[in-house]
Amino acid sequence: MYVSLNWLKQYVDVQGLSPEVLAEKITKSGIEVEGIESFGTYVDHLVVGHVEQCEQHPNADKLNVCQVNVGEEMLQIVCGASNVEAGQKVVVAKPGAVLPGNFKIKKAKLRGEISSGMICSLQELGVDAKYVPKEVEDGIFVLPEDSEVGADANTLLNLGDVILELGLTPNRSDALSMIGVAYEVAAILDTSLELPNEEVTIVNEKADDAISVDVQCPELTPYYGAFVVRNIQVGPSPLWMRNYLTASGIRPINNVVDITNYILLEYGQPLHAFDYDRLNSKQIVVRTAKEGEVLRTLDDEVRTLSSQQLVITNGEKPIALAGVMGGADSEVINDTTTILLESAYFQPQTVRTTSKHHGLRSESSARFEKGVDPDRVKRAGVRACQLLSMYAGGEVLDGVVEFDQLQYEEKEVTFSTSYMNRVLGTTISNEEIQDILRKLKFEYTLDGETFTVTVPTRRQDITIVEDMVEEVARMYGYDNLPLTLPEGSSQAGGLSRYQYVRRTVRNYLEGAGLSEAITYSLTTAERANLLTPVDFAEMQLQPVSLAMPMSEEHSHLRLSMLPELLASASYNVARKQQQVALYEIGSVYVSEESTLTKQPDELERLAGVLTGNWLTHLWQQEKKQVDFFVVKGIMEGLFATLDLSEQVCYRPAKIQGMHPGQTAEVVVNGSAIGHFGQVHPTLQKQYDLKQAFVFDLNLQKLIDQVSREENYTAIPRYPSVSRDIALVVDEVVQAGDLQQTIMETGQPLVQHAIVFDVYQGEHLQAGKKSIAFSLRYLDPTRTLTDEEVETAHNRILDQVKERYQAELRG
Repeated sequence: MYVSLNWLKQYVDVQGLSPEVLAEKITKSGIEVEGIESFGTYVDHLVVGHVEQCEQHPNADKLNVCQVNVGEEMLQIVCGASNVEAGQKVVVAKPGAVLPGNFKIKKAKLRGEISSGMICSLQELGVDAKYVPKEVEDGIFVLPEDSEVGADANTLLNLGDVILELGLTPNRSDALSMIGVAYEVAAILDTSLELPNEEVTIVNEKADDAISVDVQCPELTPYYGAFVVRNIQVGPSPLWMRNYLTASGIRPINNVVDITNYILLEYGQPLHAFDYDRLNSKQIVVRTAKEGEVLRTLDDEVRTLSSQQLVITNGEKPIALAGVMGGADSEVINDTTTILLESAYFQPQTVRTTSKHHGLRSESSARFEKGVDPDRVKRAGVRACQLLSMYAGGEVLDGVVEFDQLQYEEKEVTFSTSYMNRVLGTTISNEEIQDILRKLKFEYTLDGETFTVTVPTRRQDITIVEDMVEEVARMYGYDNLPLTLPEGSSQAGGLSRYQYVRRTVRNYLEGAGLSEAITYSLTTAERANLLTPVDFAEMQLQPVSLAMPMSEEHSHLRLSMLPELLASASYNVARKQQQVALYEIGSVYVSEESTLTKQPDELERLAGVLTGNWLTHLWQQEKKQVDFFVVKGIMEGLFATLDLSEQVCYRPAKIQGMHPGQTAEVVVNGSAIGHFGQVHPTLQKQYDLKQAFVFDLNLQKLIDQVSREENYTAIPRYPSVSRDIALVVDEVVQAGDLQQTIMETGQPLVQHAIVFDVYQGEHLQAGKKSIAFSLRYLDPTRTLTDEEVETAHNRILDQVKERYQAELRG
């Protein structure tokens, strides 16, 4: 809600407060002022001028020499605006004026002709382009003919006004009007409030002779009022009204439409004006639409209606979407002479549903959705008739043709002073609460310490005692509420296992040199099937497609984060980034249904991509590119950080889209949780990458395996014994299987078994390979003897021979 301070001053005395101080007071009372913006700049020596003559400049094709009467004198002004003409009332900056941007106006010669001032456009006066009417955005601003020559133009143009932008919560619909804001400011400042005069002159002709109203769905339209105003003269609205509308973010159109918009902002009650003669009917019928019925709205869109939507009709066809937008066929146009003015109360839910269905969000629907003040519905129509009579020459027919089943009862809320103090922790007295209710203009009765408050209909957000507590608290002042420490036992906070693992993973990967990325959850149909995680292999997954995608690039929910991470890597490499290392923690969406009957499952995963150089040492002239073992080292470091090294093993894997010889499956305690390795060369080429290595882990499964217990191992006091063995096995035997067997057989003395060499070739039979391990024996409680080590060592050799026919390499 944009609030013009000059407009607000018409209702309430702001006591000379600066905009900043007033904004702070409003914010502290519970309505946040999100911005303060000036509407133009006040300029000294800025007056109304009358262009007496306008002739072509003798030495310039695009300049005019104007003789301008500014009241006390006649000034010759050279003007380059294309729309300047003799007979116009214009804004003149006389010599001595300083325009925004420190542009000083002085007497000068332009192409040999004296120019004593400047005829100004709105932009030159500091008015933001968004407030400038389109018809004058490329020229000077022409004032109304009744403007007084020599008068101060600042006042006419509302220059120097300040606009407050209110950030309203949904419950404060009362502040969606200038009167509502005025009530709020008057309560905050404890000052008087002046409401608009609603007296209107009527003619001796009954409105119900011109129109009838039939509401067929009273539960959706408890009130509908129709006013008839004849002999309308459509034209520009008064300049002051245009200024206020512009300052509030509404573009002026003509006096009829501007008056309805002015009332919408003043009363918070949307109105709609129909061209009476274009209705082709003497009746208004309010009903729900027929399925498939169509209506061309004011935005010139033809809209297909459904039976859940409320429409205004002429008895035969729709002429407006109730509470949302009028129809183009009954729009007020330049030759309109009689209007039917609608002021109604529509059930909020039906307006919200209609607005959402058609994607139409208007100032009208925004207010109806939240609920308008039932007490102002008819009054707003009367006020609009008054203004139509004053500024459009209209004659208002006697009476309002209405259907009225609207409830006007004011709610009552009862509370006690002791309850108020107990909740707020204060010692507020009866007198202080009475003073707050007086400022809010709430009627009440007091019995001892029990208040029964009658809440006015404009404050529909107050329905229960807790609402009243909040109301008293904010007017008492949140700054005045006492500060107390909580009492009772407390428990130190901490991270859950889920939070701990996520944070540990992030810290480790960023410490390892990876940067976090956030990619789209939506992808293309082609990418949705790429690089499906290995632990999804047994699931018959179907990519989930969107019913109404914004584009083909974002038409499916992802099954893997890797395709979009690869796209991010490709984007960086194309911009000469030689080292790309990204990771992402995010969700993938899985479903086994080809046609969804329920929401897809959302699974959290950890994925990453690495390409280019891993290390670059320019001084040593050394570079190391990312390879399989770099990614494996990152994985091993991650599992070591999570204290899972002994539970993890790696197995060769074949995954579509991955290199068949450089892809490993990650297994934790016998369960596959993901994979890592090199992307298949064909897929690398599609992404314009020379080499790309990725990893993809099921984060939830990983979290389930992590223990929060702290494990501490003391530094051993006794020496260890190292032995190396080289085992010749069939080339299909995996080093990981051998390593696991060595560790299991050598317990409890074998502390680790590390592969340090793999050999195939000369001196070995075809189909054989040699895998060399470094073993470390240790007993933390004593020194091992040679016999103990030898016994354990031989037991290991026997076991690997039995399981894998492994032989010691000679």
